[in-house]
Amino acid sequence: MKKLKKKIVMILEKTDSGFSAYSVDHPIYTTGRTVAELLDNAFEAANLYFEDEDIKVLKEHIKFEIDFKQFFKYYRVLNSKFLAERIGMNPTLLSQYVQGRKKPSDSQRDKILMGIHQIGQELSEINLIQR
Repeated sequence: MKKLKKKIVMILEKTDSGFSAYSVDHPIYTTGRTVAELLDNAFEAANLYFEDEDIKVLKEHIKFEIDFKQFFKYYRVLNSKFLAERIGMNPTLLSQYVQGRKKPSDSQRDKILMGIHQIGQELSEINLIQR
């Protein structure tokens, strides 16, 4: 069994019926009603594509990317103004990234992603109680 040489980058998009994803470098496409289903389907589609080459694709070989507009459209629970204030960025600038009017530099993108990950980590550590 051969090793995959580089990660498979897949662009994730929100659709009317759920989600879709396509590979940047390979003819791999898939859909799913939920993100979890999409991830499973992408893994299966990648393995089917590389089957003839005797390459086994592992989940860590697939990298999903989503643009700012799609991200904030789907994850509406995360407010761009709140995120901008949280990471020390001008809210108007982040709004321009979200609307697709401007493209963030790599360092700005990394700063935004780190802020999203920090908020996600905090949320994952919270337990809700009912009184």
